[in-house]
Amino acid sequence: MNELTRWLRAQPSLVGSPPPLDLSTLPADPVALFDTWIRHACDAGVAEPRAMTLATADAAGRPDARTLILKGVDADGWAFAGPRSSGKGHELAENPAAALNFWWQPQLRAVRVRGPVREAGAEESAADIDGSPAAALHQRGDWTLWRVVPERVEFWQGSPDRRHIRIVYTRDGDGWTRGV
Repeated sequence: MNELTRWLRAQPSLVGSPPPLDLSTLPADPVALFDTWIRHACDAGVAEPRAMTLATADAAGRPDARTLILKGVDADGWAFAGPRSSGKGHELAENPAAALNFWWQPQLRAVRVRGPVREAGAEESAADIDGSPAAALHQRGDWTLWRVVPERVEFWQGSPDRRHIRIVYTRDGDGWTRGV
């Protein structure tokens, strides 16, 4: 084992404090649980609760990931934006599927979202950039709002004793199947 590996293994992990979680009161829809969890993270002072990792893959299947800001969540999906001419824009044009990961370390909570990606209309994309700091950097016509249309949403709550809890919502027609 090399020195870096020894050092990494000596570092503490899962040092946060998970909030109480009542599995008997879980909502039928993952958007409702996400709403609760992200608000808890914000209320607890978690830095950048809207920050997420977006993972995409190009046409050859080579993965890529980057950190973005969540723009919104509703029945249509989890929204994010950027220039169509960016690396993520090219990858989404070639392979319109993605995964998102949120990590709220102080609460030992993570959320993963996976599914196809749909591009919003030009009006909605333009409305997203209007008034934002990104407007000065990008031409309006290149700015694009995308949504991950979830097929699977996993809520993970860690525990220092390694008795982690996973709540998985899987798309089932127009509804959801939930498992713990």
